[in-house]
This record gives sequence, C-alpha cells and structure tokens, in this order.
Amino acid sequence: MNMINLTIDGVKVTVPAGSTVLEAAKSVNINIPTLCYLKDVNQIGACRMCLVEIKGARALAAACVMPVSEGMEVHTNTAKLREARRVNLELLLSNHNRECTSCVRSGKCELQELCHQLGVDEYPYDGKKTESEIDELSPSIVRDNSKCILCRRCVAACNDIQKIGAIGVANRGFATRVGCVFDKSLAESPCINCGQCIISCPVGALHEKDSTADVWAALNDPDKYVIVQPAPAVRVGLGEEFGMPVGTRVTGKLAAALRRLGFDKVFDTDFAADLTIMEEGYELLGRIQNGGVLPMITSCSPGWIKYCETFYPEFIPNLSSCKSPHEMLGAVIKSYFAEKNGIDPKKIFVVSVMPCTAKKFERQRPELGHDGLADVDAVLTVRELARMIKAAGIDFVNLEDEEFDDVLGDSTGAAVIFGATGGVMEAALRTVYEVVTGKTLEKVDFHATRGIDGIKEAEVDLNGKIVRIAIANGTGNASKLLDSVKSGEKQYDFIEIMGCPGGCVNGGGQPILTATQRMTIDPKVLRAKAIYDEDEAKTLRKSHENPSIKKIYAEYFGEPNSHKAHELLHTTYTPRKKY
Repeated sequence: MNMINLTIDGVKVTVPAGSTVLEAAKSVNINIPTLCYLKDVNQIGACRMCLVEIKGARALAAACVMPVSEGMEVHTNTAKLREARRVNLELLLSNHNRECTSCVRSGKCELQELCHQLGVDEYPYDGKKTESEIDELSPSIVRDNSKCILCRRCVAACNDIQKIGAIGVANRGFATRVGCVFDKSLAESPCINCGQCIISCPVGALHEKDSTADVWAALNDPDKYVIVQPAPAVRVGLGEEFGMPVGTRVTGKLAAALRRLGFDKVFDTDFAADLTIMEEGYELLGRIQNGGVLPMITSCSPGWIKYCETFYPEFIPNLSSCKSPHEMLGAVIKSYFAEKNGIDPKKIFVVSVMPCTAKKFERQRPELGHDGLADVDAVLTVRELARMIKAAGIDFVNLEDEEFDDVLGDSTGAAVIFGATGGVMEAALRTVYEVVTGKTLEKVDFHATRGIDGIKEAEVDLNGKIVRIAIANGTGNASKLLDSVKSGEKQYDFIEIMGCPGGCVNGGGQPILTATQRMTIDPKVLRAKAIYDEDEAKTLRKSHENPSIKKIYAEYFGEPNSHKAHELLHTTYTPRKKY
C-alpha cells in the first residue's frame, strides 16, 4: 500500500494514499470540527466548518474532501481558522430556528455543541429567515425545515445509501431547501419510513413522530390493560441514551424500567421472533418441497416490505407471508393471551418498543389486525422510550436486572440475533437443518451469515439438499441483489433483506451518534457483537427448543402454518405507486 507522509500541527503523520486531511488528523487524535461530513455517507465540503490552512495554498481548504499529499504541512488551529469557523457558524445560526430548549435534539445537537466549542453565544447576522414548513403527515417522520442547516446528510442517506430518492435539494442561494419533489409531503413520496435520514441529521430538522403522549394516556387509563414488548435490538441500544458505552447489553434493566413505567405485562418481541422462525421456516420447507415460489424472501423489516411493494412489486409473491415479529406478538396477545386470562381484547393496548421508525407506518397497515382490532396500538422508538424513562425519574443505570413475564417473554438465542443483519437467516437455518435432517445441530453458529457486508452469499447442505442463500442489508444493496435475480445472473432459494444498513441494530429509531463518534465507532459492529454475545449466553439457542413455543402450538395453533396460524400470524402485501 502506498503511504503518504505529512505534518499536521507539527505532528508527523503517515496515512494511506487517498486519505483526506480530516482522516489523517483523526488518526493522530487531532479533531477538526465538521457538520456536513458523515463517514461513509456524506463528504461534500459544504458547511466549511472543517477548514484548514495548508502551507503554500492561497485559500483555506475543506479537510473532509482535501486529499493528502507527500510533504503537506497542515494547520488546523490558527486565529484565521478559528475566526473563519466562527463566522460560518454565525451565518448558519442566522437562518436557524434557535428554540433549542424545546428541540428534540437539545443536548445532542452537533450545531449546539459547535457553538459551545467555539464560544458562539451571539447572533450578529440575525435577519430575514427562509420560509419553512413542518411536514408531519408521515406516520413515522417529521420534517422541520426551520432547523435545517442544509448539510445534505439526510439527502445522501436517502439517495446514495438507501437509493430511495424521497428527498433532495431544490432552488439556489438563500432559497435553497431540502424537500420532496413538487413540494409534496414525505407521506406522498416514495419514502419507506426507514429513518436513516433521522440518524444522519446533525440537528433537529428530522425526528420520529412522537407517540409518547398516547402511551402515557393508555398507562393512565384504568380501563386499559397495557402490554409492552421490546424488539431484540432495543436491548443493545437503549443504554447509550443513559451514557453507557455503545453496544452495552441492558436486557434486565430494560425489563425493570418497563415494569416501573407501569405496564401491566412486560413481554418480549423475542418470543415472537422464535414464533416467526417456526412459521417462516416451515413455509420455506413447504415451498422447496412443493414447488412454491422461490426464492422466498423474509418479511420482518417493514421498510424493506414497503420498498419491495413500491420498487419491486414483481417480487411480492416471493415474500414470506409471515407478519413481522412484533405484529405476530400483538396478534397473539389479543387472541391467545386474552382468552387464557379472560381479558376483553378491546381493552388491551399493545405497545411495541422498536429500533425502527418504519414500524410506526407498519402498525397502521389495515392488513395487520384481526376482528376489527389492530395487532399493535402504538410504537415507540428507543429514543422515545428513553425520554419516558427520564420523565418518570427512573435511575436506569442503577436498576437491578429483572426478567420478562411468562409465557410471552420467553425466548432463545435464535430470537435475539434477529436484530443483526443475517440473524433471521441464521436463526431459520438452525431450525430448518434439524427439521430436514432429523439430526441435532451441534455447531449453531453460521458465520457465513454474519458481518456487515452489503451482500452475503452461501450454500447450506441440508441432508443432501443444497440451499442457496443470500443476505442484503440496506435497500441500496437490496436493489443490487434483486436486479441480479431478475436478470438470471443469480439463483437462490432463500433471501434475507433488512431495510437498514447493518439491520435493526442500526435502525432509524436507535440512539443517534454524532459524526465525530462515527469516525471511530461503528454502531453496526458494536451493537451486533452485543447481540451475538447475548445469543451465546442463552441456554437454548434454537427457536423450536423454546418450551413456550411448544406450549402455544400444543394449546392453540396446532402446528406451524396451520389454518389458525395463517389467520393470525400471516398477511398479504400490495403493490404501491411511486408517486
């Protein structure tokens, strides 16, 4: 590898050719301020906060796009630079809604933090502001352009990473704004509600549609029986909202906090993940043995499902008919649990805590309900749950660990790995292998399904039957994979697709890391590691071994893919227009 030698603030640095000055500085712990930069997402040099002085150059350079060169001498902290950054920041603030105390990102806003760092506490350029609007018609995402700083990180996430193109930049100069084509709402765009724009935004211009008021109201209603269920990825993300290191497992504290908030039952979406494996695994076997539509594609990710319905409707027959796990559990709660406990399903209020903003859209789908009742009544992101815990005065970090409630709180290691890309595939293979071969799977770790590569492929030998599998994470990678299937270039039997890069651990409802943090920390990797650690710590690691899963089939569903199972646990999908 060709290496480049340069000097930054008197420190000798050696980095690979092609590195930027920003990357070189970071390698020796010299922090250059940024706003528009976001590693692996957006590098455009637009905000001019990362300006540096280069010896011999006439003008200041943007470090995020300036490549290093041999012998380069860089200065990152001169009086000229500090003044330039300060002026640029003051100009950004002149057109910014500065109601910080009521902003959802207050205390975690990159613009606010730069003001603290650079000592900007006055607004000398205050004047006319660009006319803006609040778009809150989407069931998942709120856009507030009065807080937009035109960094374009959201646009890059939507267009370059996810390949959706729901938002873009319109007009020029002072009239420049981020929005949808023809000034439409996100609700009228091809938006798949994934929320990758939210976790890319450095300020409060994008945030989830808040459901905490609905949940508080339900908890305070004596006529409602309120049940909560957290998704697998929640237990490896929530701790970050309370200052714990990225990738900390907080499963026991999560259960304890939910109980202290006043929920009548604290169940676990992991139970339904095990249930999903039973239904989806047997569905796959049925398709393989009976000449069904292949490849079968997983259906746990609502962002991916909406993407498929919108951009690849020809693959709808390939989708597993299984509902996503939290919707399955909602259906089970309002049928099996209600009957067993003599509770009127109309009085049950099901709350799902998800790492995903698309679940808010999914919850409202008319297909996902039974007997006139929605399976799930409210969806909270991890960030919303954290706000509720703080509002209740709960000392989360010092909570003693507690367990989820029986029976719908029991799960295996196969369930928890649903939170990472490749996890659904691995969990399914653990069960399908034993069903097909009749043998005990001694080594349950399928390493070929793991990792954060955009597309992974493998072949699995099921007693002489070779099953060809593929895994994609992020809809940009899903597009590449589906195009290869359409063209005939690739042939598979089973495909797992997650709508967000890295899977649910990096969902749009997870805690937000700053650009500075993401230069050295990859949340996809650290949270996934915590997911697999929890899997390894489980006594039971195969879905079909879960005694509570056996119990519910014996008492209620009979067998996987039975008529009753299809009635409650399966659904249909519909082609959508792109607008």
